[in-house]
Amino acid sequence: MDWDKLRIFHAVADAGSLTHAGDTLHLSQSAVSRQVRALEEQLNATLFHRHARGLILTEQGELLFDATRAMVKRLDTATARIRDSEEEVFGELRVTTTTGFGSLWLAPRLSALYEKYPDLKIDLMLEERVLDLPMREADVAIRMKEPSQADLIRKRLMSVRMCLYASRSYLDARGTPQHLGDFADHRLICQNPTSTQVGAGATLVQEIMSHDIPSLLTVNNYFGVLQGVLSNLGVGVLPDYLTQDFPDLVRVMPEVESGEVPVFLAYPEELRQSKRIAAFRDFVQDEIIAYRKRLRDQ
Repeated sequence: MDWDKLRIFHAVADAGSLTHAGDTLHLSQSAVSRQVRALEEQLNATLFHRHARGLILTEQGELLFDATRAMVKRLDTATARIRDSEEEVFGELRVTTTTGFGSLWLAPRLSALYEKYPDLKIDLMLEERVLDLPMREADVAIRMKEPSQADLIRKRLMSVRMCLYASRSYLDARGTPQHLGDFADHRLICQNPTSTQVGAGATLVQEIMSHDIPSLLTVNNYFGVLQGVLSNLGVGVLPDYLTQDFPDLVRVMPEVESGEVPVFLAYPEELRQSKRIAAFRDFVQDEIIAYRKRLRDQ
């Protein structure tokens, strides 16, 4: 079977669109369509249901997509191993973590990694959805709970807690709340307890909301909560790893905090020998050590 046709079929099935697949493959929509039709003729089977909103795989198409997905995974693994057989650290490294941790803690520190390994190409995928590492949706993950899959190498990095913070200028203007009952005079900024977030954070928000909260701003990630706090909109529920990088934050009501949230680094067993993974792992561990030292020195 023609691999080019299978490669194009896989891109179309993955994108659900001839146009999007063409953009990924740098081919025209008509060229992609011709290849898909030729593959359907070769197999004597219809692979897609076509309608105005896009393409949906038929039962035969699902069978073929399962096969091409497994092929792509094996090719990705082989490519990674070949690249990692070299002495130098280079190439693409796909890193996934949450929007808050990735944008507020990890991304600002990546300059140290690039300085040491300028030929790395990091694809930072920030989302609350847990990507499947064994299926190679990403190479390495930083997660806010211990991974449950058995075929992953995991290392606990640190622990964080969700606490209440406000800006210094906000507190100077509005006063410092001492108890949860004081929220009658303050606005709460937080993630909605039903949105995707660490369980300890959702529990803390639910506890605070059980009191009288007349004014509320909810955002679907901690980056948005932080911007609200720094803009003097109120008191926010934020992870405690922010205090070193944002010195204008002042913790209020220190007795109010979430349970401990463990932070784990994880990657597939098959990438144990990867030099790119090792370089990223060592970089993160060095940054954690520096972070802990600054905490002790405060």
